Amino acid sequence: MAKSTTNKTTETQPVKFIFEKSNYLWFIIAIAVVIVGFVLMSGTTDIYSNTKIVIAPIIVLTGFGIGFYAILKKPEAK
Repeated sequence: MAKSTTNKTTETQPVKFIFEKSNYLWFIIAIAVVIVGFVLMSGTTDIYSNTKIVIAPIIVLTGFGIGFYAILKKPEAK
């Protein structure tokens, strides 16, 4: 029988994530903005309120925009 002369070097490489800490921070901000928009949308009993029809949807879309920015933001060069 032939002996196996392969030496297994178990060098652990650091795990590289797709997103950085700043991306996750932007995700959290986006989620908070979307939640604020939905809370404003559920507001008062007046269905035709300016807050429900105009302001809240703009805030929700802004939150989605921030979320897209968080996804597309490139990592900083080191």
